[in-house]
Amino acid sequence: MSALLFPGQGSQVVGMGLELYKNFKIVKKIFSEADQKLNFSLSKIILEGPEDELKLTKYTQPAILTVSYSIFKVMKDEFDIDFKNFKYFSGHSLGEYSALVCSESLVFEDAIYLVYERGKAMQNAVPVGKGSMIAILGSKINEINKFFIDNKSENSVCEIANDNADGQVIVSGDQERISSLQNELRENKIKTIPLKVSAPFHCSLMKPAAMIMKNKIDETIFKTPKFEIVSNVNALPENNPSEIKKLLYKQIFSTVRWRESLINMSKNGITNFVEIGPGKVLSGMVKRTLKGVNCFSINSIADIKTLINELKK
Repeated sequence: MSALLFPGQGSQVVGMGLELYKNFKIVKKIFSEADQKLNFSLSKIILEGPEDELKLTKYTQPAILTVSYSIFKVMKDEFDIDFKNFKYFSGHSLGEYSALVCSESLVFEDAIYLVYERGKAMQNAVPVGKGSMIAILGSKINEINKFFIDNKSENSVCEIANDNADGQVIVSGDQERISSLQNELRENKIKTIPLKVSAPFHCSLMKPAAMIMKNKIDETIFKTPKFEIVSNVNALPENNPSEIKKLLYKQIFSTVRWRESLINMSKNGITNFVEIGPGKVLSGMVKRTLKGVNCFSINSIADIKTLINELKK
């Protein structure tokens, strides 16, 4: 059995999707639909940059969704890949919207609007310079949690934003508090890397953004997805549209439980993990978390052909 994975923010690169854009009318159509819905040329930002503009959350989120959906449609419509052996669709943070579009729960035009608004709301939720995020490398989440228990504070925020894989935990919160934690981790010879982000995502500082998005999500039509969607919030599969809406709202300020999601999918018989979208970030997380499974990253025509041959085995 297989699962389809969709990347989130951080996987973007100028020129992503260019090969497919040049070769398939369906991709040009999807890019055009995104431009029309947003009333600006997202296509130009994706294909030409500049990189600093593509990195802005309000552009990054719809850009990655557009490219991920384009790859999926090429696989499905141009290469006739049958997804009947795929049990789960799962996306990392923003990638959940890609999963919902590809599973036909959300129409693309609604999703592109939601992720653009989500990006703006998240970017504006905390003043620039007030928030921070760091990656903690080489330690497991239960080891990191000890530092939080010892350093509770009612006046500032410092929370686990992403439990990505064994040895990769992301922490988000107030800049001063994150800096203090970083110093403490350094004293304990635990490596950290500051992340270049426009806001402290997936922590309680994002609740104002979640409130802005709640009505927008509630007003959008969600259908029952054709594949079970594994939620970031609880690491469990869900196909009830009303529950999916609640989880998307909570996801904005909750920990992305990606490591647990992968483990749960594996326990339920998934042996093939196929990442659709720019980059290979999620494939790397799968390899760090699970043993004895197959990983595929789909970014090009050659990648699609390789996957077809592998799925035939």
